[in-house]
Amino acid sequence: MTLPLIIEADELKQNLDNPDLLIIDLSSEENYLKGHIPGAINLPSSRLLRGEAPVPNKLPTLEQLQQLCADIGLTENSPIVAYDDQMGPWAGRLMWTLNILGHHNCSVLNGQLAAWTNAGFELEQQSNTRSTDAKPVTINNDLIADASYIQKHLGQDGFTIWDARSAEEHSGEKVINAQKGGHIPGAKHLEWTDCLIGGDDLRLKPKDELLALLSDAGINKNNTVVTHCQTHRRSGLTYLVARHLGFDDIRCYDGSWFEWGNLPDTPVEK
Repeated sequence: MTLPLIIEADELKQNLDNPDLLIIDLSSEENYLKGHIPGAINLPSSRLLRGEAPVPNKLPTLEQLQQLCADIGLTENSPIVAYDDQMGPWAGRLMWTLNILGHHNCSVLNGQLAAWTNAGFELEQQSNTRSTDAKPVTINNDLIADASYIQKHLGQDGFTIWDARSAEEHSGEKVINAQKGGHIPGAKHLEWTDCLIGGDDLRLKPKDELLALLSDAGINKNNTVVTHCQTHRRSGLTYLVARHLGFDDIRCYDGSWFEWGNLPDTPVEK
């Protein structure tokens, strides 16, 4: 079974009885226990982070990734649908993580849990688990950008940085956990929440609107695009958007501004 990258609540409902389907709820444990999609497994978002100094938000180690896949019961035949309680960034980061491991049968629930409840579909409170034997995993580095990769490509034609942070962070007016404020030289700004319809509707904007937003921001789908935020949480959603729009070469800078803004030799614009 292959599901669309962005799946609507009613289509997910139609596939709940598929025994291969893995639904991953990246909400807090408290919110998960209040109610979740039937069969959903709770995965703490911290499992998507390495958790080691000096940049704890980087991709987990091979051993951590191997254990994560085992703990959610991932198999080659598992279609995955993810959602979270933060408007989609953790679900997008999970998709990026699984794509790195070569698992591409991944979907994100459009509108997150609110879309499910707004459709009148039931929730459950019981906890669910699923596991399998840990198997070796490999990493596709073509989906990752580190600081040295970015510095090597800065200023080159066909290379774009997508800064998904707030306008205040991009300009340097607001600095979070960094020695330096501002942005990577030449970075294009489009805040991650601008990709959502807004208000109480957490679904993505229609494709044509998203493409127009990106074009206005100077982000071209034919370029190599590296997206980042402060810790590669918010840019999980922008990775998802880029995949949704058919970007051929989209990478994530998992160090993000937490790393770039604290390195002594990284250039900064304001």
